[in-house]
Amino acid sequence: MMHEEIDQHHNSGNQHEPFEREDLSPGAILGFLIGLAVVCVLVAVVLKAAYWAMDRYDSAHQPAASPLVKATSDPEARRATPRRATGEKIKESFPEPRLEENERGELNDVRLREEQELNSYGWVDEKAGVAHIPIERAMELTAQRGLPVHPRAGTTPPSPVNTAREAATREDRSRTAPKPQEKQP
Repeated sequence: MMHEEIDQHHNSGNQHEPFEREDLSPGAILGFLIGLAVVCVLVAVVLKAAYWAMDRYDSAHQPAASPLVKATSDPEARRATPRRATGEKIKESFPEPRLEENERGELNDVRLREEQELNSYGWVDEKAGVAHIPIERAMELTAQRGLPVHPRAGTTPPSPVNTAREAATREDRSRTAPKPQEKQP
């Protein structure tokens, strides 16, 4: 019952009050959009002028060039590019790290060298007698022989004498052999 009273009061109140027939006029929307466009253009012009002024300031306050460098009016001639770094004379004096010109080709060359080293025999240090073997063969040898084990601190390292003594002690059955049984009459 109370709910019905609220609905009637609400409905009856709307009949007497005027309502708004339109929200915004098309002229107001058009004026806002034109104003927005003008403000955007002004901001772009101000930023362009600011960057132009900063560029002029930076150009005017460049440090003096070395007397050994040839003076050029072209600012692009002073920039380092991969095309300029390919000349032998420039390549020798161009500071590290140099730009890569053919990244995929250079990476493929590196990968081919790595694959060749992983799958071939060769010397690491011939004078010291250190060689490298193919990785597959190295894994087979590791599976057969096992990984090297370092002795714990305080234990005697295995030596041929100690190994032979331990094996002889394990195999010695003279102390644990059963006594022959005596025959009873």
